[in-house]
Amino acid sequence: MLTKRVIPCLDVVLGEYGGCVVKGVEFVNLRNAGDPVELAKRYNEQGADELVFLDITASHEGRRTMIEVIERTADEVFIPMTVGGGIKTIDGIRSILRAGADKITVNTTAVKDPSFIKRSSDIFGSQCIVTAIDCRSNTSIEDPHAVNIIKNKDGKPAWYEVVIYGGRTPTGIDAIEWAKKVEELGSGEIMLTSMDTDGTKDGYDIPITRAISRAVNIPIIASGGAGNIGHMYDVFSAGEADAALAASIFHFGEYTIGQAKDYLRSRGIPVRL
Repeated sequence: MLTKRVIPCLDVVLGEYGGCVVKGVEFVNLRNAGDPVELAKRYNEQGADELVFLDITASHEGRRTMIEVIERTADEVFIPMTVGGGIKTIDGIRSILRAGADKITVNTTAVKDPSFIKRSSDIFGSQCIVTAIDCRSNTSIEDPHAVNIIKNKDGKPAWYEVVIYGGRTPTGIDAIEWAKKVEELGSGEIMLTSMDTDGTKDGYDIPITRAISRAVNIPIIASGGAGNIGHMYDVFSAGEADAALAASIFHFGEYTIGQAKDYLRSRGIPVRL
């Protein structure tokens, strides 16, 4: 049986002097230094399976992903690293992979130009291309864009609509159909975030995670809503996810990666220790 992956997510924003800080991290040294590399090292030591860096300002304000952070992290950390935010070109992917990332994630660019997934996976291999799907449940089930109706987290019939630009712009695309399409185009994984649960700490969105896990044959990284390690168990067992992404529960020191994995293992979820 394949082991389930536990992945800390570092949301990176541009610092006042062009440096980088990690949003929402309260480790004092980090905050002063504004340096996500130290946090990446800590997670590496704790036994994280992978790391995800998201430049959360890039898509919105057109900033290029910060290459120096990737280079410095790659020098210190030896677990797979996925980088996303503002990636719009093949050259952009090449520069991030050259800097030391193992995979890249695309979202808005892929929705606006689906052929970008195929071109990038043809060049770099599908194992390097993770498509991020941000979605939100929409209870207007008479909407002509609604293809797959499921019960949402509140138990109401809904379809899940893909949203872009950090969740600000609805697209009219059914998320389950889009997941099938990105697999067809050559994406190696999907990073799925439900905007209904993102930041709530009330748990992942199990219904859409399970629906997309069942609709495709590529791994699903569940994101958005982790408030405790029990939520990780839920998304692996009920949500059928292959990996769980979390930020604040690790950043604020509520749990270590090791504690999360010990708990998951004790409940029968196979993890790499």
